[in-house]
Amino acid sequence: MAVSVGRSFLVQPCSYSSSPTFHNKIYKPSLGSATTFWSTFAPQRYPQVAVQAQQRPTWLPGLDPPPYLDGTLAGDYGFDPLGLGEDPKSLKWYVQAELVHARFAMAGVAGILFTDLLRVTGISNLPVWYEAGAVKFEFASTRTLIVVQFLLMGFAETKRYMDFINPGSQAKEGSFFGLEAALEGLEPGYPGGPLLNPLGLAKDIKNAHEWKLKEIKNGRLAMIAMLGIFVQAYVTHAGPIDNLVEHLSNPWQKTIIQTLANSTS
Repeated sequence: MAVSVGRSFLVQPCSYSSSPTFHNKIYKPSLGSATTFWSTFAPQRYPQVAVQAQQRPTWLPGLDPPPYLDGTLAGDYGFDPLGLGEDPKSLKWYVQAELVHARFAMAGVAGILFTDLLRVTGISNLPVWYEAGAVKFEFASTRTLIVVQFLLMGFAETKRYMDFINPGSQAKEGSFFGLEAALEGLEPGYPGGPLLNPLGLAKDIKNAHEWKLKEIKNGRLAMIAMLGIFVQAYVTHAGPIDNLVEHLSNPWQKTIIQTLANSTS
């Protein structure tokens, strides 16, 4: 029996995909057609959309990271080609070692660039950075400076190591001449307090994932920069600012390629 439909129907079937998306479509059945009527209201089949969870970034796209690098560490991109972090105890030590080296590299790069800029501009009569260790200072002898540096660095490194093997032990009362409140050891590798965290950044260090990531990224970049400064000084026998000025004077001819070619010839 033919069924007449006097007006169009607005049908909004719901998609069976994983997201709550609606597909709006107007169906206008032909008059006098039972087949069209039933096909209009018949259940519509929509392809299901499979949503895959985005995989975490790795140092080499498409590479599966080792199972012991699960992405919980700051700056973990699955890079361990030698398998040094397979042992959990060794992994904890390597994390702290990288953090300390990163901080020393950042301080070293800043110090080298700042003093080299003062030297090149003539503001201060400073030696180039790789000759600074041979300069004798008037206020103290070289032997005195070495002894003082060994004492201070030895004390700081001993405290750091003790906090690593026994987290929180160096923040206990009486462990630092009554100055424990000024340090407030938050967790191994992240001391705080007004002395080491004067700006009050990342007070909740356990949830400061963004700050940790920024620090380790900048630290890794600084370590690469230090390596470049070492090689640069060995090849050109000049400071980084001198090399930069020379490159800018003739960018197409004074490059690393020409510099290495001239050094080997």
